[in-house]
Amino acid sequence: MQHPAYRRRLVPVLALGVVAGLAPGLVAGSASAASGDRAAAADSAAPAAPTSARAAAGVDAERLAPYTRQKLTWKRCAADQPAKYQCATLKVPLDYDKPEGKRIDVAISRVKTSVPGKRRGVLTSNPGGPGGSGLDLSLMFAKGLPKNVREQYDMIGFDPRGVGASTPLECGLTEAEQTYPRPTRSAAEHAANTKWAKRVADKCRAKYGSSLTHISTRNTARDMDVMRAALGEKKLSYFGVSYGTALGAVYMQLFPQRADRFVLDSAVDPGRMWRGMFQVWAPEAERAYKRWTKWTAARNATYHLGDSPAKVARTFRKLVARADVDPIVVDGQKLDGAAVRDITRAEFFTVRSGAKTVADLKKAAEGRQVRELPGAQEQSLDNMTSSQLAVVCSDASWPRDPETYRRDAIRDGARYPLYGDFASSITPCAYWDRGAEPATKVDNKVKSLVVQNEWDSQTPLVTGKAMHRALKGSRMVTVAGGEGHGVVFGGSSNACAEKATMGYLVTGKLPAKDLTCKATSGGQRRAETANPAPAPFGLR
Repeated sequence: MQHPAYRRRLVPVLALGVVAGLAPGLVAGSASAASGDRAAAADSAAPAAPTSARAAAGVDAERLAPYTRQKLTWKRCAADQPAKYQCATLKVPLDYDKPEGKRIDVAISRVKTSVPGKRRGVLTSNPGGPGGSGLDLSLMFAKGLPKNVREQYDMIGFDPRGVGASTPLECGLTEAEQTYPRPTRSAAEHAANTKWAKRVADKCRAKYGSSLTHISTRNTARDMDVMRAALGEKKLSYFGVSYGTALGAVYMQLFPQRADRFVLDSAVDPGRMWRGMFQVWAPEAERAYKRWTKWTAARNATYHLGDSPAKVARTFRKLVARADVDPIVVDGQKLDGAAVRDITRAEFFTVRSGAKTVADLKKAAEGRQVRELPGAQEQSLDNMTSSQLAVVCSDASWPRDPETYRRDAIRDGARYPLYGDFASSITPCAYWDRGAEPATKVDNKVKSLVVQNEWDSQTPLVTGKAMHRALKGSRMVTVAGGEGHGVVFGGSSNACAEKATMGYLVTGKLPAKDLTCKATSGGQRRAETANPAPAPFGLR
């Protein structure tokens, strides 16, 4: 049965929950990127992209003129925030095929940091999700990025359509309705999950109707371009994390001449959006689990989980089986076997954190007091869940037959015992109205930098490589042995990856070839002690 007491908050599909604390290695002026003044000047002398709007995006420029030429009114974002942190409301069409129709708001922010004579333009960003708010990233970047980056860019943040301070989506979902993914281990669970999926889709449709089909990555990318035009910029530079890499890639596909310096950190596979991105978690979790059992067995004196990989695996299987019969109680919450698997999946990618978590579960099963488990107390919001569903359901087609999900979940549960049934279970997308447009195929030669940890729980290395292949003008920086979701602003620091990333933002020069950086012991310790963002259905 579902574990109703366990409220694992839907942290966006691909969101990066640790962006709020910029990597310590990136305190202002600390990165070792080379000075790029001459390169920036040379780049700025290149012919500018035309400002007429976009054949590639399929929208007539003149019909969009009221949006692209709108005058923004900037005001202090909040009395308790610095005066330089300014906010404005951008008007965009709900449906770009009907720009004369309904308008919605996109909340944007700005912190001017560039220096006259060195200014290149604006740097905007997205922290992940979908459903993640990025409004305050302008202030965070202005505080945390190196001086030679800040000198070239004004920092721009925004809440994507449907999120936060932008015209928000809130379907009125109860806390129980927001809980997903859900395991499918039996016909009864599949029936219950099917009822839940239809109920959630019906609730959202009843409140928003066809508007839901326009809350998509493609339209958010168009909103970014309207923002660029309203800011008076010819081009846009961008730093996207997790789901933000999908948004950045779609922008590059629609507006290749407008994309300046794009960094994609912890990338999704644009060919798997979106069911495939969830399903890839199952086989990748098995790889991480196998590595974890070896690491943990070598440290049996510390964790007492077994002195061989087989014994460690047996200890974990017994915990799951025991929890199904007699739930493990942590902080008053009862965790069944599915909850144990859900909690530990992401933890296994960061081996020390995984060992601590399983050791604590074992203690709790024995009746001893333990620390709060990762993600067990996380709370999500109706807005985050609703907007996330709107995007992942609208971006691409999902199977409509509930039997497909039951069959896939049973099959994948047997193939990948840790997470297969979760990854393939039914979601509200099975009953969602199809998106207003087909999925966006990413296949271009725009210059960009893809940055990836080898052991990433949300966007595994295989998906980062797929993004790199799709973006034929990209270079890839891989942190071999790197753990955690997010490289530059994640839980672990890596001077090699940070130097390449900041160097690209400053000079516009990509590495001559794909680069492999080695995870450092100091950076790895930070990753192991960080509390990884929980990852429900989202990729956060």
